[in-house]
Amino acid sequence: MGRKVRVGIDVGGTFTDAVVLDNETFEIIEKMKIPTTHHDEDGVAKGIVQILQSILASKGIAPEDVTFIAHGTTQATNALLEGDVARVGILGMGAGMDGLSARSESNPGQIELAPGKNLQTYHTYQDSKNLKDEAVEQGLEDLLSQGAEVIVASEAYSVDDPTSELRVVEAANRRGVFATGGHEISQLYGLRTRTRTAVINASLIPKMMETANMTEKSVKNANITSQLMIMRCDGGVMSIDEVRKRPILTMLSGLAAGVAGALMYEKISDGIFFEVGGTSVDISVIKNGKVMIQNAQVGGHRTYLQSLDVRTLGIAGGSMIRVSGGKIVDVGPRSAHIAGKAYECFADPGELKDAQVLFISPREGDAAEYAIVRGSGGEFSFTLAGAANLLGYVPEGDYAYAGKQSAELAWDALGAHLGMSGESAARQVMDIAIEKTMKTVNEMIADYELDRSFVTLVGGGGSGAVLIPAMAEKEQMKWQIAKNAPFISTIGVALAMVKEQIERTVINPTEADIKRIRSDVMDKIVQSGASEETVEIMIEIDNQKNILRAIATGSTELRSKDLGQAALTEEEMRSIAASSVDVPPDSMVLAAQTGRWHLFASEEIRKSFFGLLKKKRTSVSVVDREGVVRFKQAGVHYGQFAKKQRHDAFVAFLDDHTIYSDANATIPKVFLFFREKMLDLTGMQTKEQMLSILDMETEMLGDEEFWLAVAYQ
Repeated sequence: MGRKVRVGIDVGGTFTDAVVLDNETFEIIEKMKIPTTHHDEDGVAKGIVQILQSILASKGIAPEDVTFIAHGTTQATNALLEGDVARVGILGMGAGMDGLSARSESNPGQIELAPGKNLQTYHTYQDSKNLKDEAVEQGLEDLLSQGAEVIVASEAYSVDDPTSELRVVEAANRRGVFATGGHEISQLYGLRTRTRTAVINASLIPKMMETANMTEKSVKNANITSQLMIMRCDGGVMSIDEVRKRPILTMLSGLAAGVAGALMYEKISDGIFFEVGGTSVDISVIKNGKVMIQNAQVGGHRTYLQSLDVRTLGIAGGSMIRVSGGKIVDVGPRSAHIAGKAYECFADPGELKDAQVLFISPREGDAAEYAIVRGSGGEFSFTLAGAANLLGYVPEGDYAYAGKQSAELAWDALGAHLGMSGESAARQVMDIAIEKTMKTVNEMIADYELDRSFVTLVGGGGSGAVLIPAMAEKEQMKWQIAKNAPFISTIGVALAMVKEQIERTVINPTEADIKRIRSDVMDKIVQSGASEETVEIMIEIDNQKNILRAIATGSTELRSKDLGQAALTEEEMRSIAASSVDVPPDSMVLAAQTGRWHLFASEEIRKSFFGLLKKKRTSVSVVDREGVVRFKQAGVHYGQFAKKQRHDAFVAFLDDHTIYSDANATIPKVFLFFREKMLDLTGMQTKEQMLSILDMETEMLGDEEFWLAVAYQ
């Protein structure tokens, strides 16, 4: 038996990447890229099979040593952008008064996916009050004869009782037709949005099934016994059986993987993460050490699909330069890849002898304004990567590093054409790219109320260094290039799922024994990087062997276990905490600590009314053991309470910060920190609600154990 490994495979638009990581240390054992097999008759699955065989063979890894294998895919996203989806038949249902609105709400009509790309739907309606089998069959017949390839059953209030939807799905499956019910996609009320989400999901099923089946077969053929997992858009992973039901969850998953990989290594509190490829950049936000998630939109319509808030721009390493009227007017959206040209900066200097500047239209219908350079060795595209290398922004050893020599030869020719130096031309191009990107960055900073002085710009993807260092310099912001940037998504895929198990010898386990093992396995899996709300725990009792077993599975909170870094000193934590609330480090004190949490506080006395009245204002920053700020707020109150003080001191703390008026009592917003957990109680309306959740969550704490509490209005 060799060492246990995790395998991540990421299918991108240009390349299919794979990494093998050590299961214990997360160290990279092997990484590999091959061109994505779009045009193979077996499609992208062919590339997955090839790269899996190659990467295991290259390090002699035995199939039984693969403990986890997952892949991320842009297939669902691309299918929607390109309109490459199946036609969907909707059998809408409702009863009585609800029937009137259900008829129209279950009929979304044509759904626009992207300009000029529509999802075709057909609709029929049945009263589900006494739904007869013949009526279901007739409805299916009607939809299939019009051309539907997949069926969606959508009934008003099916989340409360899915019986009718399930009957339709079973009837369709008997005919060998893919079908899904609205209740399978979302448990939320709102028939219109639920139907739309279910329809988009259904339109992806046939295509995703092909890839899923083929990929699964290749994993089995490689004798890997570990179940194949697929990356989800919220950064977790799901089994291939779930993909067959809910392929929509893989939409945007490649992007989630990138952020997961970045958080694994980078220890970011507040940051903007850029995954910069050859053609486009995906931008997402990290706040308080967490990734920002929202309901995804398709073709401008909201869906019940929780995914990362990712904004995509056509600016990247391979972005071409547009010239009109003797001036540089734009960067992108076309890239050297699309024009089928190599980058100028990676050409051999000899190939750029006698360089001439020409202009082409990369795609039919494009203006002939995109600059290329022709030398003795052929034609090369001017690119943003060329500009960044010429200006010295790309560090040596970086994936996008090409040095200056070739870029200089090409850009001097472009400069001469425009009546300026090559460097001035490159600087103009860099500035245009920065301005376009910063427009989106500034929107995201405003949307998530980030503090500019505390934000770090993090570059990932193969071309992170092409854009981020120059942008940070111009905007005077902090920056870093993520470790293993070109493989960051693939690493995120490999790290996505967490599993833990504890076994104890217990004769006739009591309720207390079961609660204890449940709490212990939860602590353990959260330490391994699982997000508590995603954890499922299974308890097994083996009476014959007197074994009590708890098995927990969960998805990563897109955050890491400590990757062997030295622990931070109190001074280092203090300075991180101080910069997060914008106060001088010497005014910050470590006021309390417990479990993974350190609470730093700074008090400033504000004078008002001619300096006669003094007002105390407290700023708090809670830092975890990795130095990530998980909570920061000014104007708060805090305290440290042992569990045994729950009924007196803690209740008094809540009462002190409750605002009483004639009509009601407004309780404060409260966060608690203990062991590995951060408990957000801000959604509670009453003290009773808050205390009952608190009791459940702290049930397993010992009487002397502490929690830290922060309260604010």
